[in-house]
Amino acid sequence: MKYIAPRWLPGGNLQTIWPALYARKVLGAPPAYRRERWATPDHDFIDVDWLVEDGPVVSNRTLLVQFHGLEGSSGSHYALAFAEFARDHGMAYAVPHFRGCSGELNLGPRAYHSGDHEEIGWVLERFRTVHSGPIVAVGVSLGGNALLRWAQEAGSTAAQTVSAVAAVSSPIDLAAGGHAIGRGFNRLVYTRMFLKTMKPKALRKLAQHPGLFDRDALLRARDLYEFDNVFTAPLHGFKNTEDYWSRASAKPRLREICIPALVVNARNDPFVPAWCLPAQTEVGAHVTLWQPAHGGHVGFAQGRPPGHVRSMPEAVGGWLLQHIDSSFVNTHGRHR
Repeated sequence: MKYIAPRWLPGGNLQTIWPALYARKVLGAPPAYRRERWATPDHDFIDVDWLVEDGPVVSNRTLLVQFHGLEGSSGSHYALAFAEFARDHGMAYAVPHFRGCSGELNLGPRAYHSGDHEEIGWVLERFRTVHSGPIVAVGVSLGGNALLRWAQEAGSTAAQTVSAVAAVSSPIDLAAGGHAIGRGFNRLVYTRMFLKTMKPKALRKLAQHPGLFDRDALLRARDLYEFDNVFTAPLHGFKNTEDYWSRASAKPRLREICIPALVVNARNDPFVPAWCLPAQTEVGAHVTLWQPAHGGHVGFAQGRPPGHVRSMPEAVGGWLLQHIDSSFVNTHGRHR
């Protein structure tokens, strides 16, 4: 797999911002979704958007499940690009939204986080019960780290649910990424962008559940470290930000993954410093690392201006498809 950034789009920040705002998300007709609401075991809900079928539904074809990033959704540029890839390759496609990200606030006294492997596991098991064909999963940014954490926790049983997983631009070292996004240009642009939506959602959660956290401390938060210390960590069972970032990071346990796993990180990603990325000798035999020099954070634009974002889904989706047949037959005894 190779990626070379176009000459007209230099640097990690441009390669991050331009694809998200201006590059073409799809090359054909925009994908259409139908929504399902799933009740969770803790009496909450998540919303799942399924790609609308263009032709006859084949029950045993491959399903691509896409877990979005921080404050993302099925409408994010990468989700739309993966939807088009799935449609072009005759795959079913679904985007389960993390709690509170589908446009409606969830009910419980929690939200979502980078190590949410239990939620990932429940979602994938639900897909396994409703889909008879092979399943592959890709997580982007936060969703990718959480997906890898699920694969680590599931160990050898992961193959009973999915054939292969991929994580794209994921902060697998949360401390390194958290400190990077809290400094300089990143703090002025990306941190401000995230907090602009995260703080109001947190305050709405406080209105649902009075006393859940310190409102004044949340309003004072100026970076993700402070936000996680007030909101994310305590609501999800962590002592503080350091405990959350340490226990939720996928990097330390990449040797424990027992299914084919692709970990994609551009070395000029503003959110994930190159120095914190693992070498192939630091991961298990089932893990493949792809660390191109360019691409930014979930960027990987190609083509003439304004460019398009199909190159990454083509590379990642193609890799996932290559790892389906043998693993699915060995585990389930049937072909896709």
